[in-house]
Amino acid sequence: MAKAIYRNIPDSQGNNAYQQDPDFARLLSVYLPAELRDHLEPVFQELGALTGDELERLAREADRNPPTLRFRNRDGSDAQVVEKHPSYQRLEYYAFSRFGLAAMSHRGNVLGWPEVMPPLVKYGLTYLFVQAEFGLCCPLSMTDALTRTLRKFGDEDLINRFIDDLTSQDEDTLFQGAMFMTEQDAGSDVGAITTEARFEDGAWRLYGDKWFCSNADADLAMVLARPSGGDGGTRGLTLFLLPRRLSDGSLNRYRIIRLKDKLGTRSMASGEIVLEGAEAYVVGEPGNGFKQMTDMINMSRLSNGVRSAGMMRRSVNEALFIARNRVAFGRKLIDLPLLKRQLVKMMVTAEQGRSMVFHTAECLRRADQGDAVAAKLLRILTPLIKFRTTRDARKVAADGMEVRGGCGYIEEWSDARVLRDAHLGSIWEGTSNIVALDVFRAIRREQTLPVLSEHLQQLLSESALSDSERQRFEAVLKQVTAAADQVAGDTTLEADARRIASALYNFTSAVVLAWEAARIGDDLRRLALAKLVLSHKLLPRDPLKPEAGDGAWLAALLAETPLFRDQVDAVWDD
Repeated sequence: MAKAIYRNIPDSQGNNAYQQDPDFARLLSVYLPAELRDHLEPVFQELGALTGDELERLAREADRNPPTLRFRNRDGSDAQVVEKHPSYQRLEYYAFSRFGLAAMSHRGNVLGWPEVMPPLVKYGLTYLFVQAEFGLCCPLSMTDALTRTLRKFGDEDLINRFIDDLTSQDEDTLFQGAMFMTEQDAGSDVGAITTEARFEDGAWRLYGDKWFCSNADADLAMVLARPSGGDGGTRGLTLFLLPRRLSDGSLNRYRIIRLKDKLGTRSMASGEIVLEGAEAYVVGEPGNGFKQMTDMINMSRLSNGVRSAGMMRRSVNEALFIARNRVAFGRKLIDLPLLKRQLVKMMVTAEQGRSMVFHTAECLRRADQGDAVAAKLLRILTPLIKFRTTRDARKVAADGMEVRGGCGYIEEWSDARVLRDAHLGSIWEGTSNIVALDVFRAIRREQTLPVLSEHLQQLLSESALSDSERQRFEAVLKQVTAAADQVAGDTTLEADARRIASALYNFTSAVVLAWEAARIGDDLRRLALAKLVLSHKLLPRDPLKPEAGDGAWLAALLAETPLFRDQVDAVWDD
């Protein structure tokens, strides 16, 4: 239950994050089979309660007590132990063991369900979990993505050797995963990697310096290295699986030099690693490692988008709670016209992110079942999500901090941590420029734009739009696809990549929102959101023309109560 009006600073601690978010349950009904959705309802309720209470307290403590690196044991032997705060270890229990978030995409019998879960379940639960804790979601994502890549490209013996530990929900047997790729001179330029692989005494051994290794003490890591005498550039790279310990239990021959002192994700250990002849196993076809690693990177990028969407929703939840429960100038904050506008902008952007990641999760399910159209959709939607949601999360988190006021700048509240964590998304797994360019690489090389355009046209035909609304959407579709096609086909227009990628993301999200509205029933809230995306982010507006006051639909939107056709019609009338 929501708390009463506060005389002091409203504090949402103890509220259920799932229950605070009315559209969550509706969207689960859109994207999941009814039997599975009903089975998981108590799970979402449980995680929602934990997110709003215990997980939040644990995350705050873990952030204040980052991991430390112990180099030696007291007897002088090498240790290389990353010591984690008990609060972080408790978070690990909930993520890996209680909810099985790294296992459910790879085996059945997680959360009492006999089959492998569709991706939407994992992403939906992660969307909730990240509203309390972001840092742990990196190891979680890496473990899940490493398992997928190993199963997709590894040989049978290698898979059988490690699969049970990677998908274990037992803390004592679980293997966590990581990806060690970045080097000092090879950040986004992966082809410049210098880590060398030598075949010595019947085994592959790695030599080199990896500069940014998140989850630095992971049991297994995917590593890109160049076999001795191999070709330059990305074509000469091979993918290796690097164990932390060898079969006899001894440490492998690589050292964690130091842990990073980071702006955000402070709860999780990122470090620098020197490989000194570490034993590793070839994964997939030698010399084809970059292509194989790309599959893992893309899964991480999609997870990144899920986390950014979840953090935006956390900021919206907090801002709405404050606005509904604090009085200033004799009025509730939510009744102040300028703040209403700010809250709606936050909500629209957050809901765009959620719709994009949920819809793309369904594309991933279909692609993994062999649907070639869904695979092409996944190829373009993933970089669109990674590019835009991660940038949007920074803005929404900052606006959320502002709603709380000065207390939002104080570390004992959630806002500062969420804002710090939000900044990582647009750097991790490719900066904004790199990922925006990847959108057009997908269009140019893999002809994904016609597939996306046809998909959007189909969604429009199944949406809750009226005939006149659909005509306006279809006109924008032609403009957006023409612009994207032009940028993809003309390298002199590279400087427009971010602007046009943003337009493509915004339009796609608006269509998905309108499509979801048709499946939810009489409540057309998501149609109103779709129209707001189009009018505020895509259609031309006079920046110097004052606008009329907002209608009654705005109050219903912020109250998160149902909107009906007459109210939605007023969105563009206003």
